[in-house]
Amino acid sequence: MKPYLALVALLLMTHVGHAQLIIAHRGASHDAPENTLAAFKLAWEQEADGIEGDFRLTKDGRIVCIHDATTKRTAGVNLNIASATYDQLRDLDVGSWKGKNWKGQRIATLEQVLKVVPKDKLFFIEIKSGPETVLELKRVLAASTLKPNQTPVISFNADVITAVKQQIPAIKAYWLTSYKRDKQARQWTPTINTILQTLRATKADGLDTNAHNSITQAFVQSLRDAKMGFHCWTVDDIPTAKRFAALGVDSITTNKPAVIRKALAD
Repeated sequence: MKPYLALVALLLMTHVGHAQLIIAHRGASHDAPENTLAAFKLAWEQEADGIEGDFRLTKDGRIVCIHDATTKRTAGVNLNIASATYDQLRDLDVGSWKGKNWKGQRIATLEQVLKVVPKDKLFFIEIKSGPETVLELKRVLAASTLKPNQTPVISFNADVITAVKQQIPAIKAYWLTSYKRDKQARQWTPTINTILQTLRATKADGLDTNAHNSITQAFVQSLRDAKMGFHCWTVDDIPTAKRFAALGVDSITTNKPAVIRKALAD
């Protein structure tokens, strides 16, 4: 199958009753240091359908792959991403914390990650900084050989989703949410009604939700009735993966792509 046909088939899988797409959370991050090229390359070896990575904007306008606002946890050196230049970040070791075999892994740029994505795979780009990131995101994606349908954007920041849909309309954008218990109202928030309001206001293509136990078939049906995509994160246990597969989720993001794929195939 030609790469572009394989990608089309990949994107259509969940609409014809096939297995859910398996997305490697920060790469194959159970086995390799998160958000590194090593973790992303390992995800392909573990037969992930796509990868997910976290991205922030540096002081000098580069988009780099890191989850936290600082480098302390993964590099042992406390630099703030937003106030550091790429030259200050590029030589930090963000692999050794995971084990000596990963020594020398560096903070990757968005451009570098794009280059390791095969033509028949997906790359979920989570923007951790604000909407000011989107102009540079647009420039970098325009220079990439990947197709717009390979690079959906996700963010907890509704303003980022709005900016993506305004500035890069060919790109799918999914709003991220988790849930808190409203003890007074005795319900989990945001509710499906609030979620739908946010999705419509931002022109989002759907929801990327944490795999919360409050999500029901009725919740999912409300998303589908609104013609919204439905994705979930981060699922490393088999019962939860099977529950969300039964709910018809479009993709499951996991630190263990090989484990979850095997479980859903059994």
